[in-house]
Amino acid sequence: MDNKKVLSSMLNKEQIKAAADRLYEAEVNRKQIPALTLEHPDMTMADAYAVQKAWVDRKIEEGRKVIGYKIGLTSRAMQMSSNIDEPDYGVLLDDMLFEDGATIKASDFLDPRIEVELAFILNKPLFGENVTIFDVIDATDYVIPSLELIAARCLRTDPETGYTRKVYDTISDNAANAGIVMGGRPIKPMDIDLRWAGCMLYLNGQIEETGLAGGVLGNPLKGITWVCKRFAPHGIGLEPGQVILSGSFTRPVPVKAGDTVHADFGSLGGVTLHFA
Repeated sequence: MDNKKVLSSMLNKEQIKAAADRLYEAEVNRKQIPALTLEHPDMTMADAYAVQKAWVDRKIEEGRKVIGYKIGLTSRAMQMSSNIDEPDYGVLLDDMLFEDGATIKASDFLDPRIEVELAFILNKPLFGENVTIFDVIDATDYVIPSLELIAARCLRTDPETGYTRKVYDTISDNAANAGIVMGGRPIKPMDIDLRWAGCMLYLNGQIEETGLAGGVLGNPLKGITWVCKRFAPHGIGLEPGQVILSGSFTRPVPVKAGDTVHADFGSLGGVTLHFA
């Protein structure tokens, strides 16, 4: 990927705010919008994260609180399909947290899909470009099975032009994050080899996906080190009590009203979510 395309910014402040407002209104109106890169083909990664920040800032102004971060595009296959050579991240807000076994309305989300992840709950701060997996282990209170609910405020494929959204559209859209469900058995990060934590994802009683946490950058701990290094130049770190979703190790599974998803993590228990 062209480093200039990643680091430089092509959009001005007004364009960034307008893009964030469009994403906000798409969620409120329950109607997807065309991809932002369709209007701004020169959008860069810097622009995309600026749009994401503007969207998050508007949510915070309304009273929402940041509870952590999600890491996406952690598998090599997903990076190659998105023409990107690193993961991306989004912000977790307090209204995105749902109880294990909850029933939620599918119609509240645009093109909802489910992914399987491990969530890390921190008890110490993590900051800097030199954070190692051993630092992550030391700063982690516990690891717990989770489901991530993703949604797309931008159209994945434009019905009129056939244009498919780009990775910068996804980043702008808060990395498509919409919700998180944690459940099962919390463990200490050294209780098991996290690379071999596995999951069978059921949709209405049928197995849809299986995966191993090692699919996340080879080790889900590396997802946490990556986001620390990504944040460090901006003076941002991870804080005690925050939830960090380390990245999915299954493909996104579409869901609709009437569906039940259950993630069976074996000895780590399971996580369930119902859609009405």
